[in-house]
Amino acid sequence: MKLFEFTIRPTSGFGTPLKGDTLFGHFCWQTAYDASLLNGGLACWIDSYAQKPFAVFSSAWHKFQIGNTQYAMKRPDLPIHYLFPPGDGESRKEQMERRKENMARKWMLVGGDLTLDLRSTEFVTEGRLSEMTMSGQRLAGGNLPLKNSFKKLIRDFTQSHNSINRHTMTTGDVPFAPFTESCMFYAPGTNLVLFVLIDEAATDAQRVHTALERIGNWGFGKDASTGWGRFEVDGFQELPLPDLPSANACYVLAPIVPEPGIFSKYYFSPFIRFGKHGDKFARSRNPFKNPVIMADEGAVFLTSNPDVFRKPYIGRAVKGTSLAEENTVAQGYSIYLPLEIGDLT
Repeated sequence: MKLFEFTIRPTSGFGTPLKGDTLFGHFCWQTAYDASLLNGGLACWIDSYAQKPFAVFSSAWHKFQIGNTQYAMKRPDLPIHYLFPPGDGESRKEQMERRKENMARKWMLVGGDLTLDLRSTEFVTEGRLSEMTMSGQRLAGGNLPLKNSFKKLIRDFTQSHNSINRHTMTTGDVPFAPFTESCMFYAPGTNLVLFVLIDEAATDAQRVHTALERIGNWGFGKDASTGWGRFEVDGFQELPLPDLPSANACYVLAPIVPEPGIFSKYYFSPFIRFGKHGDKFARSRNPFKNPVIMADEGAVFLTSNPDVFRKPYIGRAVKGTSLAEENTVAQGYSIYLPLEIGDLT
């Protein structure tokens, strides 16, 4: 499989986070309607998906082009004392103050070669990433937003609505049922990147690019029909697969369902995917899927089995999630960055 980077620019709010398993589902819908996107069509590749994935999508990560390429990724879900070991001679008060500062450093900067060494990695706050976004927009000659509106990478927004009586086409007197919908907006000038592993026996980067363009035009995730989930695809490029001969751990770039019996230790934040069918199955008798418990992106899995690193992905396919379509599968695979982890005690 080959690894590609697709750069996208959000152009609207999003009701659904850009996570790898959801992006895979959208890609499958595109191939269901356009068989030319996959050699032989979707059905044959879904049948073999549990043995070998034809494509693995990462979640969206921030990309910065200020001199060298850098990606902002979630701080690994490792013990805080391992990432920020206490200094010699510090008082208890100094340790607590420094721990509070370090807890705010929820992001890490990874170079364009995707090499990850936690001993030299720079951990940064969201405020620092906002400054980097503004600097990148300034270098590109873009219009800068108001300073006060640029404190966060992602801002939450709540939109109020009224329920409509379809018989009278008014909100009606009884019952009056207002409700709200929440979405998130990326800061102006944000560039995001999707990493995609592609089996070139199934498809190629140009066809994945075409599918992503269509997804961005029609909308991604929740409330796409009302204008949410829009993005533009700026282009793609092939990247070398990350390699670290001394690796004994995997840092995952998307939610994952790990294989049993392979990893010795797990460090992760749980993520429960309450899935729902899209497109024509959204109008089926039961559009809701069974929930899937996953390890969220940023999880770290330790192993002493060198065979793990012979593949550029880990995880497994998830079946049995749908009552509406028995052939439905969910992406439980994830691309990973190899890591060398020392003693965690």
